[in-house]
Amino acid sequence: MDTKEYISSGIIESYILGLASPEEAGILECVMKNNAEVKAAFEEAQKTLEDLATAQAVAPPVNLKSKIWDKIQKEQTIEDAQPVVLQNQSNVNSEKEVQPIAIQKNNNWKTYAIAASVLFLVSIAGNLFWMNNQSKNKADLAKLEAEKQSKDLALQKMNVKWKMLSSPDMQMVMLKGVEKHEDSKAMVFWDKKTKEVYLNAEDLPKAPEGMQYQLWAIADGKPVSAGMYTEEKDSKIALANIPKAQAFAITLEKAGGSDVPTMENMYVMGGI
Repeated sequence: MDTKEYISSGIIESYILGLASPEEAGILECVMKNNAEVKAAFEEAQKTLEDLATAQAVAPPVNLKSKIWDKIQKEQTIEDAQPVVLQNQSNVNSEKEVQPIAIQKNNNWKTYAIAASVLFLVSIAGNLFWMNNQSKNKADLAKLEAEKQSKDLALQKMNVKWKMLSSPDMQMVMLKGVEKHEDSKAMVFWDKKTKEVYLNAEDLPKAPEGMQYQLWAIADGKPVSAGMYTEEKDSKIALANIPKAQAFAITLEKAGGSDVPTMENMYVMGGI
């Protein structure tokens, strides 16, 4: 295996994360002492992983630290409680010499494993924390966008009404609630030149399913249909062309309108 294959094998990353076996770690340490290219790749990988960990650092759950510490203590307690059994008395001296090295290697490997477990748990906790934050941020952005659209729509309606109010050719007729609907009100905008009629009925209750508000012009004592109201038309689209009128009124009719007003369903009325 040449140097480039060795570097791309993933052994450097495993070593940094504490996942390499003692034999692999020993070989890598030896290679780094004698190969500048491998050593440079190790330093670069170490810096990259450190930068990544710093950039994605998040606060883990409060109880995660205590859980990890308890796990480490339990592992250590089990390890300390295991007796060292000697096979026979004649090999006591030789085992005394070999045992510390074996135990040291075993302890190093367990330390790497525990460190890897800690890193894995912290990574999971961090990812969950990040995902929760992302979901919350998306929900907040969607809410802000909806609020912005609502405000933009309200501003558009206000600008349209302001243009009508400021026009010298526009006559405004206030329609007030009748006996059964005293809290209702609406405003008719009647263009003196074009004779077109616009209606602002935002202050009327929302029409029930299958029903629709109809505007009437009272001319020479007779009601004349001045068009059907919809929210899309409010203050923006002319409902009808009315040459003359002495008053206006609004009734609630079946969707599509009626030829004559339903008097018991009259909501507002106003004279010119």
